[in-house]
Amino acid sequence: MKALVLCGGIPQAALIEELKSRGIYTILADMNPNVMARPYADAFFPVSVLDAEAVKKLAVAEKADMVLTACADQVLLVQAQVSEELGLPCYIDYKTARDVSNKGLMKRVFSENGIPTSRYVIMERFDEKKIEGLAYPIIVKPVDSYSSRGVRKVSNIEELKAAFKAAVEISRTKTAIVEEFVEGEEITVDVYIEDGRAHVLCISNIDKIPGNDRFIICRTRYPARISEEIREKVQETAGRIAAAFGLKNSPMLIQMITDGKKLSVVEFCARTGGGDKFRLIKQVSRFDVIKAVVDLTLGEKPHVEPCRLPECIVNEFLYAAPGVFDRLEGFEEMKDRGDITEYFQLKGPGTEIGEIRSSGDRVAYYTLQAPTAEEVREKDRRVNERIKVIDRDGRDVLRHDLIATY
Repeated sequence: MKALVLCGGIPQAALIEELKSRGIYTILADMNPNVMARPYADAFFPVSVLDAEAVKKLAVAEKADMVLTACADQVLLVQAQVSEELGLPCYIDYKTARDVSNKGLMKRVFSENGIPTSRYVIMERFDEKKIEGLAYPIIVKPVDSYSSRGVRKVSNIEELKAAFKAAVEISRTKTAIVEEFVEGEEITVDVYIEDGRAHVLCISNIDKIPGNDRFIICRTRYPARISEEIREKVQETAGRIAAAFGLKNSPMLIQMITDGKKLSVVEFCARTGGGDKFRLIKQVSRFDVIKAVVDLTLGEKPHVEPCRLPECIVNEFLYAAPGVFDRLEGFEEMKDRGDITEYFQLKGPGTEIGEIRSSGDRVAYYTLQAPTAEEVREKDRRVNERIKVIDRDGRDVLRHDLIATY
C-alpha cells in the first residue's frame, strides 16, 4: 500500500512512522524541501498541500491508496476533497470538512444550534452598517486561515478597516469574520468522537504573546485551571458540536473562552491540535490520536477510555528577534539535567527570521513536566537562563522575555 502524506511537520513525521510500522510506503508532499518529516518518508515531492488539483495529480501519478494528514487545519479540506474525488478512504467527507474548515460556515452552525459563541458578522466587502451592533474591542479574522494568520484585535473603526482589508487579502475566498472580543481565559480542548459520543482527552490553558494583537500562542499549560462545573460544560458543548456537524468517528479540537461561569466557543476543527499536542494527549489520556487517524483511514474503529494525568505539563513555544537562524544552545544540557523533558528545533540553519506574525514563526519549543505548577515554573526559569537561539552573527536572538511569563 501507498500513502500520500500532506505537510511535513512534527505530527506528520509521527504519522509517517505509524504508517511505515504497518508496512505502508509513504510519500510526503510539502512546498518546503527542508521540512523535518522529509527524512522519515520513502519519497518526497515539492507540492503545495493547499492546491487540491496538484495533490490529486500527485496521488494519481504515484498510485496512492490513501491521502491523509494529521493535526493540519486547512489541509484537512484538501485531504477530504482529493480522497472523495478519487474514491479513496477518508474519515471525513468533503462537505463536513468544508463546514469545519470555514469559520463563517462554522459560526452559522453554532448560532443555529445554540452553541455559545460571540456575536459576529461575515463580510466580503467592508460595510460599516453591518457592524453597528458590535461592541469594541473587535476581532477580525479570515474565514479560512490557520496558525493565527490575519487575526487581529482592534479598538476603533480605523483599525478595523485596516485589519479587515488585511484579512480579506489573506483569505482564499476573500471573506472575513468580524466578531466581538470575549473576555476570559482561553482553553483548548482535544476530543475524540467515537460513534457520535464526545470523549474529552485533554483540556489545557493557552497563553498568547502579551501586548500582541495577533493572538499568537506562546505556551500551553496542562491541566487547565478550570472548575469541575466548567469541565462539565466543556464536555456538554463538545457533544453538541459533534452532533451539530454530524461527526461520528473523528478527532476534534475546540478553542473556548471561559470567565469561570460560562463558555464561548471561538472555533473548532475535526483534527487534533498541532505541534507536539498529539504527544501531550497520549501522555495525559493514554489515547494515540495519530494511530487513530490511520485506523480510521483503514476502516478500523478506535476505542477510547480517557484518563487524567495528575502531573503538570507546560509547552513553551519559542520566538526570536529578526536575524538568520544558525543553531540552538543549552537545550541538550537542560534536557540532561532533567529540566526539559523534550525539545524540537522548528527552523533549519540559514532560515531568515522576521517579525513575529503567526504561530508558524516559532523557532523551537520545549516541554516541562513536574508534579506541581510551581515546580514547572521553577524549571522554566532555570531553562530560560541557560538556553539560546544563535543567529549567523553569533548573537542570542531568543525572545527570553516571552518565557516563564505566567
